[in-house]
Amino acid sequence: MNTHHDQSAERSLNLVVVSAGTSVPSSTRMLADQLTSATSDALARHGQQVSVTVLEARELAHEVVDATFTRFPGEKLRAAVEEIGRADGLIAVTPIYNQSFSGLFKSLFDVIDPGTLAGVPVALGATGGTARHSLAVDYALRPLFAYLKADVVPTSVFAAAEDFGAVTTAGDENSLRTRAGRVGTELADYMLRFAGVTAGAVAPTRADEGRGRKTDDDEFTDFVPMGDLLGR
Repeated sequence: MNTHHDQSAERSLNLVVVSAGTSVPSSTRMLADQLTSATSDALARHGQQVSVTVLEARELAHEVVDATFTRFPGEKLRAAVEEIGRADGLIAVTPIYNQSFSGLFKSLFDVIDPGTLAGVPVALGATGGTARHSLAVDYALRPLFAYLKADVVPTSVFAAAEDFGAVTTAGDENSLRTRAGRVGTELADYMLRFAGVTAGAVAPTRADEGRGRKTDDDEFTDFVPMGDLLGR
C-alpha cells in the first residue's frame, strides 16, 4: 500500500481573503477573486501549496456590530477572526464610499485583537465607480494597515467599473489582469519570506515555532528605560 504523502499539500500556506462588497454579485468580490487567483498561481510557480479562505464581510455584519458594543464576538465572527489569526497572507478588498473604505470593512478590523496582523503580508484592493477614487487606497487603506503593523506589499489595485469586462491585450500593463498579477506575485514573495522559506521549499505554517516576523511582545524586548540611558 502506498503511504506516501505530499508534504507541501499538508503544509500549505494560509491565504485569507476579506471582501467587503455588499451586493451579489459584487465587483469587490470579483477583484478579490482575481487577486486570489494571481497569488495562488504565483505560489504554484514556486511549488508552494496554498489554502484559501474567503470571508464575506456582509455575512458577518450583524455580529460585527454586536461585537463593537459588547466586545464578545458571535460564533461566525469568532471563526472568521481565528482564520485571520492563522493567515500567512491576507487580501483585503473594499468598495470606496465617500473617498474612504466602507464602514463595515473598518468595523471588522476594529474588532480584531491588536497584534493579530503584525508582520503579516497584506495585499490591498478597492473598487469604485470611477478612477477618481483610486487615491483612497493610499491615503485611507495603507495608513490603517500600517497602524495594524501589517507588511503591505508595494503595489495595490483599484478597479473602476470600466475595468471589468474591458477589452485588453496580453501586453497591456494597465489592464486589471496585469495589475492583479503584479500584486499576486508580490504577495506570494512576501508570504514565502514571512514563512521563512525560499522559493520551492516546503513552508511551515504560521503556528510553527520560530517563523514569521516580530510580534508586539517582541518589539520592546530590548527596551532600555530613559533613566538607565541617562545614567550611562
